[in-house]
This record gives sequence, C-alpha cells and structure tokens, in this order.
Amino acid sequence: MNKDQVAEVLAGIGTLLELKGENPFKTRAYLNAARTIESLSEPLEKLVAEGRLGALKGIGEALQKKITELVTTGRLQYYEELKASIPSGLMGMLEIPGLGPKKIKTLHDELGIESVEQLEQACKARRIEGLKGFGEKTQMNILEGISRRRSYASRHLLSEALHRAEPLLEALRSHPDVIRCGTAGSLRRHREIIGDIDLLASSKRPAQVIGFFTSQPGIEKVLAKGDTKASVLLAGGIQCDLRVVSDAEFPSALLYFTGSKEHNIAMRQRAIDRGMRLNEYGLFRSTDETRDPKRLVKCRTEEEIFEQLGLHYIPPELREDMGEIPAAEKGPLPRLIEWTDLKGSLHNHSTWSDGHQRLEEIAGGMRELGLAYWAITDHSKASFQANGLDAKRVRQQIKEVAAINARLAAEGTDFRLLTGTEVDILKDGALDFPDDLLAELDVVIASVHQSLSQTEAETTRRLIRAARNPYVHILGHLTGRLLLEREPSKVDQRAVIDACAETGTWIELNAHPKRFDLDWRLWPYAKSKGVKCAINCDAHRFEHAGFLRLGAGIARKGWLTREDVVNTLPLEALRKELGRKRAKAGR
Repeated sequence: MNKDQVAEVLAGIGTLLELKGENPFKTRAYLNAARTIESLSEPLEKLVAEGRLGALKGIGEALQKKITELVTTGRLQYYEELKASIPSGLMGMLEIPGLGPKKIKTLHDELGIESVEQLEQACKARRIEGLKGFGEKTQMNILEGISRRRSYASRHLLSEALHRAEPLLEALRSHPDVIRCGTAGSLRRHREIIGDIDLLASSKRPAQVIGFFTSQPGIEKVLAKGDTKASVLLAGGIQCDLRVVSDAEFPSALLYFTGSKEHNIAMRQRAIDRGMRLNEYGLFRSTDETRDPKRLVKCRTEEEIFEQLGLHYIPPELREDMGEIPAAEKGPLPRLIEWTDLKGSLHNHSTWSDGHQRLEEIAGGMRELGLAYWAITDHSKASFQANGLDAKRVRQQIKEVAAINARLAAEGTDFRLLTGTEVDILKDGALDFPDDLLAELDVVIASVHQSLSQTEAETTRRLIRAARNPYVHILGHLTGRLLLEREPSKVDQRAVIDACAETGTWIELNAHPKRFDLDWRLWPYAKSKGVKCAINCDAHRFEHAGFLRLGAGIARKGWLTREDVVNTLPLEALRKELGRKRAKAGR
C-alpha cells in the first residue's frame, strides 16, 4: 500500500473506533496518524524499510507495527476484525450529510438503528427528534439527506470517472487490434457529474478487443458482452460501456456517442436541411435512413464531418446546444483555454490551517511541477474548524513566505510563493480581517463558510458587500455547493457577477471536483460583463495541483480562453493586475 491508502485505512480505523465509543484519545491518535502519513514528503515504503517510522510525530510502537503490516502485506488484520465487529449498515449511514460517528452511535444505542432504511423509518415515525442532540430540524435534514443520497446513487464525480477510465483507455491503446480509441459521452464533454463511462474503439477484430476489455483489472462484474459492445461495472459502482466499430465509422460514432442529445438533434437537422443524413454510422447523401456505402460521404475525422455541414470544428466541451452551432457557422470558435496555459493557483492551503504540507514542501513541489507561482491562502479565524489564522499568525506566515522566497531568489529560480488569505465573509457581509491586514497580502479571496441557509437576498447582499471591499481580489466558491453532497446556497449569481464587473473583482472557478463553482453555465455571462476568472485548486495537498486540469476542462465548457483567466499571466503581469483594484480605490 502507498501512503494515501495507508492514511485512508488509519482514518477508517479512527471512524470505526468512534462508532464503537472507544476512548476519544485513541480515536484521535489514528486520525492524527493518518494526517501525518498523508503529509509525508518522502515515500512511506522507504521509511518502513529503513525503520524510521518511530521518528514521525504521534507514531508509537503499536501504530508502527500496523503501518508496517499495511505497507508490506497490503492488509491489516486488526482493521478487518474491527470492520466485522460493526453492523455494515452503520457505515452506510456515514454517507448522509450531517451524520457523524457520534450521532450514529447514539442512534444505534438508543433506538437500535443499524441501517439507512431503519433510520428513514424512525425519522418518518418522529422517533429521532426526541433524542438528546437531535431535534425536529435534524430529523428533517436526515430525511432530506437520505433522499439526496438515493438520487445521487447512479451519478459520479467527473474526477472519479476519469480516474476509472484512464487505465482502461491506456490498456486499449496498447492492444495491437485497436486502431483508434477514446472517451465519449458526458465524460468527453467534461460534465461535472456523469452517469456512466462511454468508451469507443475502432478495430478489424472487435471480438478480440471486447474480450481483452472485459478481462481488465478493476472490473468487478461483466454486465453484458457481445461481439461489438460490452458493459461492465467498475470499482466505485460506475458502469462502463465499450463499443467497437470499424475505423471508417469511428468519426461519426465518436460524434454521435459524445452527444449531447440536444447537440445531436441540431446536427442531424442541419444535415437534413442540406439533403443529407447523419447518424452513428456516417454522413450519407440521402434524406432517408440509409447505410448505403455508395452514398457515404467519406470523413476520416470529426473535423471533416463538421466541414461537410458548413461548420468550423466544435470542441466536445461545447456540444450542449447552447449557441455553439450558430457560432461555428459564422467562423472559427475561440481558442479555448488549455490547462497548460495555467501558471499557478491563487487559492491553496498549508499546515498553517487545514492543509497537509508545510510551506517549504509546497514551494519545492510546485516548483518541480514547472509552475511560476502558488498563493498560500489559509483560512481566517472564523473558520475555527479549519484551524483558521488570527492576525498575529497571518503576519508570522508573511515573514516565513518572505524567507522562503528569498532563498528561492538566492538559488536563481523564478518560482515564488504569494502571501494571502481565504478570509471568511461573515453573516452580514463584513470580513473576518480588517482592511489594514488585507492590504499587507498579495492575494485576498473572500468566501462564505457559515450561515449557508440564508435567504437569496441575504446571501446576495453578503457577497456583493464583500466584492465592494477594495482589498478583495476574488470571490471564492460562490454558491458553496458540494456536488452530490450539498445543494448550492440560494444566491442571485448574475447580480453578484454584475457587482464584480462594477468593482473589478474576479470570480473563482474552484477546480475542486466536488465544487466546480462558479458553474460553467454562468461563465459566458460573466465573460460578457468583463469579469475575469481565477481557476483555483483550493489545494490542501500536493496531489490537488492536478485539479488545474479539471478546472480548465470546466472553463472550456464556459467558453473561456486564456485571456479570460488571470492565472495564465506571468508573475509580474499578475502582480500588476492584483494591484489594479486597490489602485483604483486609492484614486
């Protein structure tokens, strides 16, 4: 097991112990150990091999043995016995928002509840509201959480789908009988939530490709298998479908199975209007349903199909029937942003608040990735649950960043850390830090973390007031949504965008796969108002730098180009833009 897998098991042990009502110090020891392992800057396997686990903070002899067992054998008998001692339904209850281990233990001890189904029945019978620490509102929230959980059961985050699809694609590309292959469907269109994974391949020997595909690691069950199509169930409950077509059919099949449904309808109608028929088998010179090879318009790529229909190429992300076809008729579409255009992220966390890496480690890691800058925007004091900083700690952090940057300069490297904060927008729209402190920082992001259930008018006023502060550069994760977990707050987003246009405030596209907030559907409006985007990782660990790729895909869906995104700028140009709003306020 690698460090992430080991940390996941240790955190799981902590949760299970809490469900059993064990000593809280013992529970906390496992959770702290998980965090220590996650934040390692060197391979865990090396520490185990060299017998250096004991040098890690909080890793005593018992934990050393368990971690060693996990790393060397891939399993832990203690963990398996612990899981077996707890009703499996209790773990499922942890997926309901607002239900932590302590509340689940109370429900189990007081009412004998051991499953989500029993919990739902108890809520409907109003047995929950009488328990200490619950109440009628908690009971209602639990029922809503159960309902949401069911509605999300067959839906998956984009990041999870990509994680499952990419090894399968790599395997298909390596197969000698595969000519071309790729993703299709909502995954190729980079939708934030997908239903299942669609893969497409071309081959002269489809049955061999199907047989190879269904034998891949990570497939838990083969749901259907034919000569040209297979459906399988992957780990995590995601269904994956593979279709194999001839190479001549590949471009039209790719176009058809990429979708969206609405885009396809518009494209088929366009073909009919020109005396042709477009379907998954090709483009034909006929208005009848036909597969007559004599009437086939030979197209080797999707680009050639678009050309035959009098259109410039439409990138997959834009194929939502939201104006892309008329735009492609008039001329080439704008060159959409690529993730490689991004120079850094302006919203990230460190161990000073709830991040997993120290500033030195972050600087080294992001420099190695070839980035130009990385802002440190730890939480402000109101986010106490995230170890938010007070003014004294912020100023200490500013000094540490300065020292790190001085060392980087002495080494002759151009990479720099930027100072910053993710300052809480309080209930009335005031900020958690005074202006004089914000003025000392390179980057200020203002975000809402509490009172998410305010009315639309209250939340809108709250955000607009923050946007009007001359020291706020960016509004963070505007609606506070957590995809498949928490609905967005009620807010008049267009009114907030208008306020940002008026004040010169940027809006974040939070690239965390559970957020993607501001939603891609609103970026064309923001762009029309001249509001700039900051694609930010909201990183809490090294691996989250990869969210830049995900965020760029969502930005492409919002029709954004490199010029629309501030963190495509080189460092000195970015510094100039960061100073523009403050200079305007000073005038």
